[in-house]
Amino acid sequence: MSNPDALLVAVATKVESEQSNQMSLTVVTGGAVITGRLAPEAVWRQRVAEVLTDSARLGPFSGIFRATEPGRRPNEHEPPTHLHFHVARILQGSTGIPETGGMYRVAIKDVSAWTVGDFSYSDH
Repeated sequence: MSNPDALLVAVATKVESEQSNQMSLTVVTGGAVITGRLAPEAVWRQRVAEVLTDSARLGPFSGIFRATEPGRRPNEHEPPTHLHFHVARILQGSTGIPETGGMYRVAIKDVSAWTVGDFSYSDH
């Protein structure tokens, strides 16, 4: 979308203001379907930093994600520009990748379709 969907921006703003990670959402972006729960950016950054810290090869990159204070977004007074998914999967056919859920950051302006809730998938 060249102009981000105002309703989707409002959903992202609510997630940020409530510091809640309970909003399930499914989006289509760049032809991919991503489904999962939204997280506030600061929570998402902290979790990514923790995962990177535990990696021998990627540990030095963890500081990039810790650049903001916990509980605070970098541009707190501006509307969010990205959705931060955790426990998320890319849906391909009837399979969700990765099985355990991943951490995805999606530009709101690139979302071409979305719905509240996450899609179920089957490994059968």
